[in-house]
Amino acid sequence: MFYASDFWGMHLVWWFVWLIFLFWIFATPYDVPGQRKKKDSPLDILQKRFASGQITTEEYQEKKKILENDLAKQS
Repeated sequence: MFYASDFWGMHLVWWFVWLIFLFWIFATPYDVPGQRKKKDSPLDILQKRFASGQITTEEYQEKKKILENDLAKQS
């Protein structure tokens, strides 16, 4: 026998569970604590140091040139 009321019982709860689960996967921000993050490249680190004022323009350009030469050699 088919009971129409059964459809809206546990079945509806599972739809809510799936919707919450999918929302959690796709809509949560990417900087969740404990989540793996992409490591910064040496050039990114150099740019951050230059932007924060830890190194001068001359040091930045010299080190950038060295890093670019290293990347060209690896390719």
